[in-house]
Amino acid sequence: MFGGKMSSVGKKLIRRRVVDLSSEETRFARCLSTLDLIALGVGSTLGAGVYVLAGEVAKDRAGPSIVLCFLVAALSSVLAGLCYAEFGARVPKTGSAYLYSYVTVGEIWAFTTGWNLILSYVIGTASVARAWSAAFDNIIGNHISTFFMNKTTVHVPGVLAERPDFFALILIALLTALLAFGVSESALVNKIFTAVNLLVLGFVIIAGFIKGNIKNWQLTEEDYHNLVSPDVSNETRIKEFGSGGFVPFKLEGILTGAATCFYAFVGFDCIATTGEEARNPQRSIPIGIIVSLLICFVAYFGVSAALTLMVPYFLLDKGSPLPEAFKAVGWEPARYAVAVGSLCALSTSLLGSMFPMPRVIYAMAEDGLLFKFLSSINSRTKTPLSATITSGLLAAVMAFLLELKDLVDLMSIGTLLAYSLVAVCVLILRYQSGQLNSPKAVEMLELNGNEEERVVMNPSITAMGTKEIEKPSLMTLFNPPSDTPTALSGRIVYTCVCVIATLITIICVVLTLKVNALKEANVGWISAVVLLVVVLLVPTIIIWRQPQSNARLNFKVPLLPLLPLVSIFVNILLMVQLSAGTWARFAIWMAVGFMIYFGYGIRNSVEGKNAEPRAVAEKPLHHPEPDLNPRATAV
Repeated sequence: MFGGKMSSVGKKLIRRRVVDLSSEETRFARCLSTLDLIALGVGSTLGAGVYVLAGEVAKDRAGPSIVLCFLVAALSSVLAGLCYAEFGARVPKTGSAYLYSYVTVGEIWAFTTGWNLILSYVIGTASVARAWSAAFDNIIGNHISTFFMNKTTVHVPGVLAERPDFFALILIALLTALLAFGVSESALVNKIFTAVNLLVLGFVIIAGFIKGNIKNWQLTEEDYHNLVSPDVSNETRIKEFGSGGFVPFKLEGILTGAATCFYAFVGFDCIATTGEEARNPQRSIPIGIIVSLLICFVAYFGVSAALTLMVPYFLLDKGSPLPEAFKAVGWEPARYAVAVGSLCALSTSLLGSMFPMPRVIYAMAEDGLLFKFLSSINSRTKTPLSATITSGLLAAVMAFLLELKDLVDLMSIGTLLAYSLVAVCVLILRYQSGQLNSPKAVEMLELNGNEEERVVMNPSITAMGTKEIEKPSLMTLFNPPSDTPTALSGRIVYTCVCVIATLITIICVVLTLKVNALKEANVGWISAVVLLVVVLLVPTIIIWRQPQSNARLNFKVPLLPLLPLVSIFVNILLMVQLSAGTWARFAIWMAVGFMIYFGYGIRNSVEGKNAEPRAVAEKPLHHPEPDLNPRATAV
């Protein structure tokens, strides 16, 4: 009996959402054009980091080769972006990675993804609001912080901020009201701020190339001593200067810089939450994601190149690199343009964090995994009003009171987990034989039944109603009999993806924990990593040999299964770099989430309630055999 209950709970955890794509009806207003989605993606991705990050990475880690850091980071982000683009074309519904996980790998993974997306959006909103407040305060001469410094000090180290940020609170309240008022109005404001930001960055890039000097990409040790100090210690010289030239900190500097620059491209996934508000989502979402990432790369590449051409990399100011760079080349008034651009960038970044948050909350509440009142749509504005106000209140309280520095890394876990799961989902769904709008597609993905239940109809004997059970063999692994996906080939891919995800996680943990041993050419650990990579190749080749779905989509990820696997590897490698404290906070947040899910969501899941009548309808009629024992009958 206990085993039966555990099996029942297990089936509930991996039940999958059936998405009906035959109807385009939506409770939202379809008012967003492709240009709106591109502006939303650029605005949320190209935040204030472009005004600060380039100087920080160039000075400490990469030098002029920061342009290569952004290239590597952009390629990594494009891998995730391509996976999102295919799902945007495949499932044009609100929910982003949460929904993609729900239709592919099951309810518990979907809840985990959605719960972490909410956390990352809330922390992102609160931290950007505080940054906006600080930037504005700095422009007007720190009058705001001076006024509140002695009047409202409530600092609790590690928990509460040194002072409540009233300006950040007001800013979030205003943007919450804007989002609640209507999505088209929000999109218009976002386009204006994004356009100003891009104009300022265009000015920075052009001015930088005009005033720049190619010699700053060819610096020597003599230049360093002449510009800094001739009696500087050798240790300081190596730390600040490296070996000079275009790549002063060698390949290691490019890779560590790329890991930091990767987070500069986070944010484009907000486009995927507009599935029910875009006019033509199956076309606009893929275009919006790819074009916005391309624009952001050009901006980051151009600004970092201009910066390192204007000023020797070791003289860059990490706090305000662009104003100081223009000051160094005699264009000090340009700092006002930079200030306006940074405020516009922060505004669009803030809107980009706030826009998807209520839509993920709405999608989860609509599915019954979060409280039902959060799924209400305002009849006049066609926006998720309750979810918007709730998310705005949560972000405002965090921005007002909390010290966010220790929480910001949690954003990375939520985002990278979402990226990884979307890549996994693309791999799995491309090799399934069903369509998402068919309940049979969900049955194809179910792995918890008996082997006898996993059957495929043989066309030659369908009329007789006989079922032919597919049996996996070594031949079907590497040489499948059909050119189109079957239940068996889909199941093989599902199993292989699970094995690959486990192996990649092990490899990333080993690479992180034993990096020194690998650097010292420790034969044992190198052999272990090589063995794991060889083992990883086997399920990868098996997936490659399986037939893919020929369903027509506006966009498909090329080079399957290679690109999604590389994306999964990059994302997991970045996740395991995070500190133990960050993972502990992640565990606490997940514990709270699982209390909500197991206390409310698992019982109120709409998909669970819908599955019950489907199961009854599909259950075969039971005809009892006649009792041939008359004595037993008489008794």
